[in-house]
Amino acid sequence: MQNDDKCKDCPGCDKKETRWREDFPVQWDKDEYVTRREMVKFLSLGSLLIAGANFIAASVPHLQHGGRFPKLKIASADQIPAGGSQLFRYPTDEDPCILIRDRAGELVAYSQVCTHLSCAVIHRAEENTLFCPCHHGYFTVEEGRPTAGPPTRPLPRIKLEQNGNDIFAVGVEV
Repeated sequence: MQNDDKCKDCPGCDKKETRWREDFPVQWDKDEYVTRREMVKFLSLGSLLIAGANFIAASVPHLQHGGRFPKLKIASADQIPAGGSQLFRYPTDEDPCILIRDRAGELVAYSQVCTHLSCAVIHRAEENTLFCPCHHGYFTVEEGRPTAGPPTRPLPRIKLEQNGNDIFAVGVEV
């Protein structure tokens, strides 16, 4: 076994430093080491901060409406035939939505904003789907669930209430 502390460049040299230590001078006594315990504390606290930030970001839409949504008349039931649709805005004028009467005659409503990159989804009655033309995403009309394309999350569903012939939007299910 060779002694690595001796200089190998010059035969008979008494230098104690090897060549690589001269090229990369590391002053070990001035280095600060991070212990495993410190690293675990850092990772644990960092994970908690990220989880808290995600929780707050997910709660913002609920906090904006205070958990309550207005009751807004959006259409008359006889205006929408089976397979037909109508656009409306809910809960604010900046939130486009789509009301659809499916082939079975049931009324459903969704946010018109695609969950992938926020393009507007359109109703394709002949295919009985909701289609996002930006990246060819498809959603089911019955549940708003993605079936093809890049979207992975379902469309936010608008809660409906029918009072006589009038259809009201009363909330949003995310």
